[in-house]
Amino acid sequence: MFGEILKRLRKEKHMTQSELGKAISVSKVSISKYENGAQFPDTDTLQKIADVFSVSTDYLLGRTDNKNYWALNSVDEKDVKKTLDDLLNNLDSNNAMAFNGEPLDDETRELLAISIERSLRFAKEEAKKKYTPKKYRD
Repeated sequence: MFGEILKRLRKEKHMTQSELGKAISVSKVSISKYENGAQFPDTDTLQKIADVFSVSTDYLLGRTDNKNYWALNSVDEKDVKKTLDDLLNNLDSNNAMAFNGEPLDDETRELLAISIERSLRFAKEEAKKKYTPKKYRD
């Protein structure tokens, strides 16, 4: 599984085995062995590979489908949805959804909801990046 994931990530980045080897200070032969399952990298090399592709070591090892530790999980998704619903309901109940004293049309209202949702997701991801202890990042 690791080998398949490594090969896919390398190809997605349009890297050769030689280029990846140089980036992590191992030979092209080692990269080939990793991809074919004939050899497994040590922990330092595994972390270097994760850093090159900006993914977690858990993703490389097939333990998670989330490429990054800060990716939102199902609990985060529910939290974003609840917060968004609460914000929109609060804005509706206070007649705060208006522009120049005129109520928002449906299209503008939908765009506002999308913008708020993206902002909530971004804030959640940034908080995970900043406040997740290093020992839980991979």
